[in-house]
Amino acid sequence: MIYVYNTLSRKKERLKPRKPGLFTMYVCGPTVYGYVHLGNTRPSIIFDVFRRFLEYEGYRVLMAQNFTDIDDKIINVANENNMDSLEVAERFIIQYWKDAMSLGIRASNFHPRTTHFVKEIVNFIETLINKGHAYEADGDVYFDVSSFKEYGALSHRKVEDLKAGARIEPGEKKKSPEDFTLWKAAKPGEPSWKSPWGNGRPGWHIECSVMSTETLGETFDIHAGGSDLIFPHHENEKAQSEAKTGRTFARYWMHNGMMKLAGSKMSKSEGVFISIDEAVEKYGRDPIRLFILSKHYRSPIEYSEEMLEETKRAILRANRVLRSLDAKLKSNPLLEKSEKMNAYIKRFKEALCDDFNTPKAVSIIFELVKGIEDSQDEREMIEYSYLIRNEFGPILGILESSERKFSNTDGLIKLLIDLRNEYRENKQYKKADRIRDRLLELGINLMDGSQGTTYSF
Repeated sequence: MIYVYNTLSRKKERLKPRKPGLFTMYVCGPTVYGYVHLGNTRPSIIFDVFRRFLEYEGYRVLMAQNFTDIDDKIINVANENNMDSLEVAERFIIQYWKDAMSLGIRASNFHPRTTHFVKEIVNFIETLINKGHAYEADGDVYFDVSSFKEYGALSHRKVEDLKAGARIEPGEKKKSPEDFTLWKAAKPGEPSWKSPWGNGRPGWHIECSVMSTETLGETFDIHAGGSDLIFPHHENEKAQSEAKTGRTFARYWMHNGMMKLAGSKMSKSEGVFISIDEAVEKYGRDPIRLFILSKHYRSPIEYSEEMLEETKRAILRANRVLRSLDAKLKSNPLLEKSEKMNAYIKRFKEALCDDFNTPKAVSIIFELVKGIEDSQDEREMIEYSYLIRNEFGPILGILESSERKFSNTDGLIKLLIDLRNEYRENKQYKKADRIRDRLLELGINLMDGSQGTTYSF
């Protein structure tokens, strides 16, 4: 049985899927106005591994992670660089995929973008207005927090306290300061879409409510993201979604702690971050994943060059030990599990079943590495190597054998080819050419022919 800490109940709960054998999971993705930094990748890596573990346990996982591709920050970057905001978003989405591949983060089943769901967002807001949960004011639309009695349940805050700390900004037409924006009236020079309230664009919180429910259903199993999103983002998502449907939005809420740099939260907007390119070049994929997984996901983690150097040395040591056995392991692909192997598997699974205790799981892997170093029994050494290369390593995404190592490169390139074809069909040739040119910069050559588009490295 798998237990996780549910932010909503503030306690560990047994994880049970709504539908037997299938977990549905939504992870808040990036707002694409700049390069993804190492702090951003913590939830991506953690919930990539959590998904792998659920699959190892025999479950199917239907996972969605969004891209927020319209936002004040994106518009500001576009204006500063004399670019179209969607062009800015496109550029950093492509960069995200490059970074994700370099860190071994698997693609989700769905990667919805806000601008692809504007019609659904408008319909969602109309339903909230019709049910008395939202109101229009001079082209803006706000959610009426007082209409939803359970507001504050996720963040464990009282509405009275929120009122005391909130205020109405100049130009806002809110009825109450804690009400939040669902639709923003168009401003000169900003991208906008038609709506019953005039031209405008979606607010931040409504985007994830719509993209999650459109891809996974009105009620899904797990909503995940960084702890900085609990309030107001996830609180507002929960309120507006449950106000619309009258049903539970997400059944389990999982939140990872923040990554800090010199005591401050890593933040693109504050300019406090370490880029993925920089980190991967300096330390490598496996050491970064090991660094993040060596701390419990709910705890904050401090960026430390010393710790990353230490994890790099640990990975080099482990690979050196394991490579000496790779040939022998390859000649024993169907190794029958011994009693000792099953005991290690039991311990490893128990660690991850107990609120996803990756530090304990990591310690078991390095216990096996030391066991190989100390053992004089070749059979035992091969068994330990098998567990790391073929059982535990693939779950954590580290120390995988070359034959079993997961590569999402093909799938991601095909996804980009499909997107390019969609742009070409819609006669958006500039965007289609941009994808082709960026892939070429990465050493991937697209070739269009009578049988479709193929690629080579």
